[in-house]
Amino acid sequence: MTTNPPSPTVSIPSLPEVYRTIEIPTSGAWWKRFFAFLGPGYLVSVGYMDPGNWATDIAGGAKFGYTLLSVILISNLMAILLQSLCVRLGVATGRDLAQACREYYSKPVSIALWILCEIAIVACDLAELLGSALALNLLFGIPMAIGVCLTTADVLLLLWLQNKGFRYTEAIVVTLVATIAICFGAQVLMSQPDWLGVAGGLVPTPQVLANPEMLYIAMGILGATVMPHNLYLHSSIVQTRAWNASEADKHQAIKYATIDSSVALSLAFFVNAAILVVAAATFHRVGRVDVADIRDAYLLLSPLLGISVASTLFALALLASGTASTLTATLAGQIVMEGFIHIRLPAWLRRLVTRLLALVPALITIVYFGESSTGSLLVLSQVVLSLQLSFAVIPLIIFTSDRARMGAFVNPKWLTAISWAVGIVIAALNGWLLIQTFSTVLR
Repeated sequence: MTTNPPSPTVSIPSLPEVYRTIEIPTSGAWWKRFFAFLGPGYLVSVGYMDPGNWATDIAGGAKFGYTLLSVILISNLMAILLQSLCVRLGVATGRDLAQACREYYSKPVSIALWILCEIAIVACDLAELLGSALALNLLFGIPMAIGVCLTTADVLLLLWLQNKGFRYTEAIVVTLVATIAICFGAQVLMSQPDWLGVAGGLVPTPQVLANPEMLYIAMGILGATVMPHNLYLHSSIVQTRAWNASEADKHQAIKYATIDSSVALSLAFFVNAAILVVAAATFHRVGRVDVADIRDAYLLLSPLLGISVASTLFALALLASGTASTLTATLAGQIVMEGFIHIRLPAWLRRLVTRLLALVPALITIVYFGESSTGSLLVLSQVVLSLQLSFAVIPLIIFTSDRARMGAFVNPKWLTAISWAVGIVIAALNGWLLIQTFSTVLR
């Protein structure tokens, strides 16, 4: 790829209305400064437990029991590492990943990376749209086609939150994340899983690579867990904190923001693992390996568990997941558009464009193939996300390993080595998935 030297000029920040608006205490107890950094990690974690994750986790748990828990664990560890690099980039350079790409690569390459990222955001939004519409259908009986259209109204919530300040956005998202965690914590207890089986599922097995069907779902889990747009999002929203410019303060900012994201992503791991565990304990245990759809899971949970509230908790968590995810996807869309091509749209217009691009395939699927086909579309959307991932991960590793760009905050050699190992694994798995998919089609 053709590159340009890093620009010494300071870019106009993405999301300028919230840039460095949250003050960091300069005196007092350490926990007050730490508390000031809490929040962005939970916005990022939402993308790791959105409705797309549900489809892949349910399919994986129902069909293969606890086996793919190891994929969720490995994906989550990758996510924690990559999000820490985003924090490092944002704090050290004052750029988000999209801005750094625009400065480093030639214009054609930057535009290509922007288009790929937009595809990923639309795929993510498709999952959130279908998940929210499905939750409305399950809870209130609203037809899917109408529910899909109603989800465009979430822009009103976003605009209201932006007028209140970024801390209000964070508070709403944290509340929704807590709702999801509580609902699934209760469902895990209700499903009474085989805890030895759960522990065994956390150990990786080569069977995942050998079985094309298992690999396809595993790649969906990877795409749903390590999400490309989250890398752009995190490197920008970490800059909502107004730390001082000294090297010591930046080191502290990196440390606290990394702890924030690591804790939040650990919660996301619990949610994803809980979804798969519930599916394995409820469906796989009784031989219902065909359950791969969120609707089927909802309809079968209460009858199989013998607890009427189980399905309601499931649908409530799904609605919270879709609502929270849609807020962060909109922010990510603004960041990549402003960072890559310097086009700034009002939040409502950006949201409307993204949602309309996802609305068309969703409505076509629902109207022509029926509401039962949405599960397959959700899994496919996560595989699309996975295929876009390398185009965000590799530039991130390049930038944070560049001493000229990062200065004292450049990745240590051990971190660079691990990061490249993760990047190579992601690229290799994507290549393997393509080979397996085409081999299956050609048979």
